[in-house]
Amino acid sequence: MVLTIKKGELVIFNIFSNIPLNLAGGEIAALSAACLWAIASVVYGILGKSIPPLQLNLIKGVIAISFLLITIVMTGDFSPSLAPVPLLLILLSGAVGIGLGDTIFFAALNQLGPRKVLLIETLSPPMSAIAASIFLDEFLTLGAWCGILLTILGIAWVVTERVSHSSDNSKTQTWKGISLGILAAAANSSGAILSRAAFSQINISPLWAGLLRLTAGFFIILVWVLISPQNSHVFVNILQLSKRVLCYCILAAFLGTYLTIWLQQTAIKLTNVGIAATLIQTSPIFIIPIAILMGEKVSLRAILGVIVAIVGISLLF
Repeated sequence: MVLTIKKGELVIFNIFSNIPLNLAGGEIAALSAACLWAIASVVYGILGKSIPPLQLNLIKGVIAISFLLITIVMTGDFSPSLAPVPLLLILLSGAVGIGLGDTIFFAALNQLGPRKVLLIETLSPPMSAIAASIFLDEFLTLGAWCGILLTILGIAWVVTERVSHSSDNSKTQTWKGISLGILAAAANSSGAILSRAAFSQINISPLWAGLLRLTAGFFIILVWVLISPQNSHVFVNILQLSKRVLCYCILAAFLGTYLTIWLQQTAIKLTNVGIAATLIQTSPIFIIPIAILMGEKVSLRAILGVIVAIVGISLLF
């Protein structure tokens, strides 16, 4: 079986029947990115117990950029089409979506916790779709809008399930966390729109787009570390990490950053930005079977939420 990308579709040629089966390549790339991010999140969760978020961001950025550079050397893709304006758009998308977006997201996690922040993050797809319809002249059908709505509802139903032994935040923390969560969703959406705008002007490979976005995001985080006095110990702590922890970092960065960013850029390039953003947000759905495999109890509500989201996803194809 041979896989090729052609005119926005993933064409699967069956070597036995020679009958091509046309599947939406952008949607498949987005779902694959969501699945890999769910797997990597388990590893990042383990690493987060010993490595602060800012350090983890720097480490995964260096590792993922290294993987992308190695891939570029191996593929010989040394001549990307980089006009000034599209290049600026891609760099801005990385700075906003990866650098600022991830930073604000982690800040929101500290205020609200993952359950509520993930719920707020589901605002990103409709933000992307609305922005794309305004700035990129992209329009979604009624069925696609219904699919987006169902997918968001399914994800929200899963992540908003009450967690036992969880403590309530003060009103100040709650409103601050909500504000940060909305800003993180807006940053994620803005990054997707900027990437799409760049793709509409030049023909650049998702590999190079991912590298440029990661590099821009990495430098934003790096500047933040350098100008912040309380983060002066970050580099020393990174050098003191054990080999085992570094191996886990490499695994998480390979799955959750290197492959995921590449697939995300492929999805944004090959399909409507609103649909891509929605499917990329389905990581909480993929966590459910992972949790079952790890021996965790999954409620009926979580399973029903998965079904609702899958129905919504099916309406997007």
